[in-house]
Amino acid sequence: MTQVGEGQDAVGPARPMTAFGAPSVGEVLAERYELEEHINDDSVGRQVWRGVDIILRRPVAVVLRYPGGDSAMEMLQAAVTASRVVHPNLVGVYDAIDEGERAYVVREWVEGAALREIVASGPLDAERATTIAHAVAAAVAAVHATGMAHGNVHPGTVLIDHDGRVVLADARADGTASAIGDVRAVGGVLYFALTGHWPQAEAGRTALPDAVRDSSGALASPRQSRAGVPDYLDKLTMDLLDPQVEPPTAELLAAELGRLDSAADERFLDDSGPLRFSGETRPEPPRPTGRKIVMGIAAIAAVSLVVLLVLVPLLTGGSDETPQATGAQATGSPTAAPSTGGGADNPAQKLAVSGDQVRIVDPKGDRTELKDAALVVDGDTNTGWKTQHYRGNPKFGGIKPGMGVLIDLGSERHVVAVKVELSAAGASAELRTGTTDPGSTRAGDQQILSRYTTVGEPITDGGTTMAFGGFDPDKTYRYLLLWITSMPKDETGEYQIGVQEIEVNGS
Repeated sequence: MTQVGEGQDAVGPARPMTAFGAPSVGEVLAERYELEEHINDDSVGRQVWRGVDIILRRPVAVVLRYPGGDSAMEMLQAAVTASRVVHPNLVGVYDAIDEGERAYVVREWVEGAALREIVASGPLDAERATTIAHAVAAAVAAVHATGMAHGNVHPGTVLIDHDGRVVLADARADGTASAIGDVRAVGGVLYFALTGHWPQAEAGRTALPDAVRDSSGALASPRQSRAGVPDYLDKLTMDLLDPQVEPPTAELLAAELGRLDSAADERFLDDSGPLRFSGETRPEPPRPTGRKIVMGIAAIAAVSLVVLLVLVPLLTGGSDETPQATGAQATGSPTAAPSTGGGADNPAQKLAVSGDQVRIVDPKGDRTELKDAALVVDGDTNTGWKTQHYRGNPKFGGIKPGMGVLIDLGSERHVVAVKVELSAAGASAELRTGTTDPGSTRAGDQQILSRYTTVGEPITDGGTTMAFGGFDPDKTYRYLLLWITSMPKDETGEYQIGVQEIEVNGS
């Protein structure tokens, strides 16, 4: 059961829960949120309930505090601020209500378990620990981008749902939170995932068992606590927890962990060198690189040129004509898809993208075509996402400008090529990019459509494969949108298209 609301212990004893006005199973708060089950009380005396939004019929978590008013101001302010930050690794906040005798925050219910529960059965392997820390760092970076600190990064507020999605919950704006403290706590989460112990003095006080220490009280490294921890990850963790080493920004840390997390099927290389942080100068903005080869701008430019030289003849049948940059159209019969894999002369590799990093963008639709987005990155071209059928006009029946598949790469990445496998030939699309994802709502999707700009040079193979190359080697990208503008007819005589697979190659 998800332990939503647990986190770092408050200074002083936990506040007792007030019985007056205490809710009961079946009670409906604000004429909307029905309480179904009491889950737990957190370290500052708040009740956590599982409930249901009876209007939208979705499960919610309800965190109640007694009394409301001024004493609940910190909780409510933190919730209001958190509600403005939309990120796939942050728990969504839906409502914050003060009734005087009690106050409560309503937010996303995550069906899964907290990291503290998962690690209770044993420390995690390096790959999984890195994936979790990467997600937490990305969430913290999104919070810091608003000027706010989270203040409660902890194994009890790191939640993993049954699909593997990692989210951070329960921000606390109590005046003691700081960006540096958040980054240290990300190091604590990584340490806890690798060892099963929490570095109390370095990452914040909790009820979890303290980390192993020597006779002088010095923190034992993860490699000293258990076997099998890669040297690089060990050094990175200890740097984050070392008070003598200035920590990086959360954005830079997320980029570095993303570099490690981008190819979880490869082993960590002990000779890849740790990311060292100096207190004298702030590191430059991140430019994630491949695990085995650190590429400079000239090398990236060469990679882009090589990919274009390979993609153009293969996808256009050897034509010398330059493809138009306004969109791509797949026509004719399918041919073999080009290879954009790495090698001694081409270090580009397929970037790892999980299902929770993909969603459908539909700014003018009725929001009924949003399912199955994860299937476009599942590695199986036999599965995918499809539009509904449209009549009379290949441009979505003339009722909307298009639909798209949005991919969040998790951090800023160099991109060399994007390959798309469609269900049929004859569709047209373009690739766009932007800097934020305002959220899966009609208004959010309209912002994406108006703010994202076209990127990459479209190339087709005359069939169901579509590719985009020619990316600027001096730039990095995080959000990529495959924007479909027209569809072919299917066997029913109506217009429909499916996206079977999207592969992003880069470093």
